[in-house]
Amino acid sequence: MAEETFDTIVIGVGAMGASACRELSLRGLSVLGIEQFAPGHDQGSSHGHTRVIRKAYFEDPRYVPLLHSTYDHWRTIESECGETLMVMAGCINIGPADHPAIKGVLQSVTEHKLAHDVLRAGEIHERFPAFCCDECDIGIYETDAGFLRPERCISAMVSQAQKRGAVIRTGERVMHWRAAADRVTVETERGEYTARSLVITAGPWFPIVCGDLGLPLRVERQVQTWYTPQDAANFSVGRLPSFIHFTGDRAYYGIPIDVAAPTPFDRAVKIARHHGGENTTADTVKREVTAEDEADVRTYIRRCMPGADGTLAASKVCLYTNTPDENFILDRHPHHGNVWLAGGFSGHGFKFAPVVGEILADFVTKGHTASPVGLFSIARFGRRS
Repeated sequence: MAEETFDTIVIGVGAMGASACRELSLRGLSVLGIEQFAPGHDQGSSHGHTRVIRKAYFEDPRYVPLLHSTYDHWRTIESECGETLMVMAGCINIGPADHPAIKGVLQSVTEHKLAHDVLRAGEIHERFPAFCCDECDIGIYETDAGFLRPERCISAMVSQAQKRGAVIRTGERVMHWRAAADRVTVETERGEYTARSLVITAGPWFPIVCGDLGLPLRVERQVQTWYTPQDAANFSVGRLPSFIHFTGDRAYYGIPIDVAAPTPFDRAVKIARHHGGENTTADTVKREVTAEDEADVRTYIRRCMPGADGTLAASKVCLYTNTPDENFILDRHPHHGNVWLAGGFSGHGFKFAPVVGEILADFVTKGHTASPVGLFSIARFGRRS
């Protein structure tokens, strides 16, 4: 016999699951969120003290309307918790003018009329002295961008869900789930729970929890690194924006010093490589950071941001769950009409968490959403809902 029955169960209470719990509880549903660790943990994809948020979206201009919406949601969440979660430090994309990602940024800002400045290499250094760019580089800078504080974001969303009645069970790993026409059952290490519907937001465990679908997902080990700069002023908010730098076949990103972060992160600039990690799984990933992990980023720093070539202050392993096209999965399970899927966020999903939660709540309560989600259908993998 099941212990409790809910309207909806959410598997995984990272960024997407926390937002789903919040949105579903806002709509008056009884919600159970099941998390095998604790919200804000550092074992998955939703940690790292700071995460870039931006609208000049090189991945695809079709994301921009969702970004407008998610900015509004973050401000609402901030207002309710009374805490700054989104720091508008600006963001600059740097790279050769003919680089596909730079072309993508320009397409997004042009198509959606986003305020931006285009800077030549010398102008980038003049405005943001931390950078030493190649002569062929240009920079597209937007002020309506910056960074999020992910652990605080998740804490705020979980708290807001709980205030509206959501139950969050932590330290409880899901073993199995099954679905019938009118109910779902989730079995954990501690018991069974039933609900009318199920939302799966399992992060890098998504390929395991949804293993029956055989989706073409790849979990990638990523290393986040923070450095103590030689001149902190040039790497602080106001002097350094968040950035993504496309150089050769690689991309690096960074986030200015966040003085509100815990020690040692409050004195260090975040600089790391975007993609390029080895394949792994959420349960077997190598968590320790090695000198080899750091060497690639250190080479980039010495060439392009020499003022950051100081002590490695901290490092953490993070996981990307990648789809082949690096677009998300937001869809109904093809075999179960009351099971909804959110995964494959491919290293750029965190910022979308509030609007993803809204979309999932639409799915559960209405069976559809007005948000543009055609890009995220699993039909593109040959699985039709």
